[in-house]
Amino acid sequence: MDISYFNVKSNTKFELSKIQTDYTAEYKSKSDAQADLKKNIKKMIRLQDKLYAEDKYSMLLIFQAMDAAGKDGTIKHVMSGLNPQGTQVFSFKQPSAEELNHDYLWRINKCLPERGRIGIFNRSYYEEVLVVRVHNLTGSEKIPAELVTDKIWQQRFREINDFEKHLYENGTVILKFFLHVSKEEQKRRFLQRIEKESKNWKFSEADLKERKFWDEYQKCYREAIEETSKKHAPWFIIPADKKWFMRLAVSQIIVETMEKMPINYPRLNEEHEKKLSTYKQALEKET
Repeated sequence: MDISYFNVKSNTKFELSKIQTDYTAEYKSKSDAQADLKKNIKKMIRLQDKLYAEDKYSMLLIFQAMDAAGKDGTIKHVMSGLNPQGTQVFSFKQPSAEELNHDYLWRINKCLPERGRIGIFNRSYYEEVLVVRVHNLTGSEKIPAELVTDKIWQQRFREINDFEKHLYENGTVILKFFLHVSKEEQKRRFLQRIEKESKNWKFSEADLKERKFWDEYQKCYREAIEETSKKHAPWFIIPADKKWFMRLAVSQIIVETMEKMPINYPRLNEEHEKKLSTYKQALEKET
């Protein structure tokens, strides 16, 4: 699979409506994709072990999508089997009163992955240029009125780019995924949540209300991705109508990125290596 197909190059303009949501590359069957997903998960386990042992780099995976696109399921299936000690997952919902008393990146900084770990954001600071923009919520963020101008979104794009450049320059590898689901597929999944008792809890009236803003969200996603997809913090638009392919594509991108990272198991110094045989002999002499 050519992962460059999904990558939005820096300073590229595009239309989300023209990007396939049911694309499956060369895969014709779900079983073939699931087999390759298993292979990728095995590779990720090995690579994560090196990342954790070396304790120098960290990785931040950001997932953004419209409702019912499959963020939770993708995180669950793609990251299954990884060492919990080296993985951190955070979901960002409506800011608390304490969080609103700080700038919008304050709560993010507390959740950034430590060196050696993979951090996963289920939604993220990008909500500040998505839901906040669609619903014009800047008034509830306690920002001084004179700072809320018609340039605030371009300002936030700049702040996000600066923030991600800072993380990159301090050893955090960033991958950003937009799970691109069609409006028709979202409707089908919503109906399934209503009709299937075990999924009733996943549906709420708010889902229908947000669906009415579909076009506005598509516009805001497009602009956010165009403005913030950089070589050091790339966006990948992942077709999400076929969940089995979406999960494979995400795993492939993560694996290929980690394989390019200069991560290795720490090497012992010469003195420590010489002592290993002594330690071995001492253990073997135990009765």
